[in-house]
Amino acid sequence: MMQTLAQQLTRRTRESPLMERLEGNRIRCLACGHRCPIPAGFNGVCKVRFNRAGQLYAPFGYVAGVQCDPIEKKPFFHVNPGTAAFSFGMLGCDLHCGYCQNWVTSQALRDVRSTLEFQSTSARQLAQLAVARGAGVIVSTYNEPLITAEWAIEVFQHARREGLLTGFVSNGNATPEVLAFIKPSVDLYKVDLKSFDEAHYRSLGGRLAPILDSIARIHEMGFWLEVVTLVVPGFNDSESELRSIACFLAGISPNIPWHVTAFHKDYKMTHPDNTPTATLTRAAQWGMEEGLHYVYAGNLPGRTGEWENTRCHGCHSILVRRTGFRVLENRIPASGHCPDCGVTIPGIWSNPPNLRYDGLVRIERLCG
Repeated sequence: MMQTLAQQLTRRTRESPLMERLEGNRIRCLACGHRCPIPAGFNGVCKVRFNRAGQLYAPFGYVAGVQCDPIEKKPFFHVNPGTAAFSFGMLGCDLHCGYCQNWVTSQALRDVRSTLEFQSTSARQLAQLAVARGAGVIVSTYNEPLITAEWAIEVFQHARREGLLTGFVSNGNATPEVLAFIKPSVDLYKVDLKSFDEAHYRSLGGRLAPILDSIARIHEMGFWLEVVTLVVPGFNDSESELRSIACFLAGISPNIPWHVTAFHKDYKMTHPDNTPTATLTRAAQWGMEEGLHYVYAGNLPGRTGEWENTRCHGCHSILVRRTGFRVLENRIPASGHCPDCGVTIPGIWSNPPNLRYDGLVRIERLCG
């Protein structure tokens, strides 16, 4: 008898410490902001973490996709521009965004149209593959990495031994417990702040407060943090909402890079128009007016002018010149200081010359 996807994934799990015990055999999962209370024999909201006889089990030992591409695609604009990032992902998510561009992985257990395959692998193999492809960073992405954090940390421990930076590309629906769990092994953290409206977050399957709390905590804990807002016409593109997001981020630190990116019709959300260029450039300007030093307008290569470049917040000279994911010029030395005025530019700028990347996307597939 052919096994369902859920049955196959159940076999690829490990016990997880990210739990607290409740009465009887019930447990509370601590991997994401839902903090699901899970009875024995059931799974959490994410559908990939479950309670077996009073013990939490989490995904382990497989990937649903791997790819090596520019770090600017993540996007991390303040981490070694022009180098390669090796991405891997599993299946499942704790939200259900109607516009998800990775829905074949994130919604695999909710949507019967998703037929994506997965492959068993080892953490060591993934780390070695990243090195073989010339990556300087390895990133857990494509699904929500918080709900598969145990596997990501296993991979990252091997990657750290190879000298790689490590990162999460996440919706930010974290808990203090999971952030403490991943902190020793994770350098970079990108958060998708999808809205600044509670009702909008409820429609995506989440709540606003845990994301805002997590953003502040991620910065306080010393992860390198960049934040992305996908600007969706009619959903979160009002001036008041976008200014509120920028003001919130600037209140934590004006040095947090904020990326406003263009929506395109995808998955279940096909009724709004694609985001106009003018909407993105206005959003970027509002971000600067609210006190942020580094704001970028993305997903429209070559159409947003100066909003693709990194400028010094001290003297405003261009330090990194980009078109889309391609770095045309990088003037920031490894010291991280502006070569013109000496101001420290926040970020990670070691930029090893042997890790220069040609900007082309290379799809990888595991063998064996």
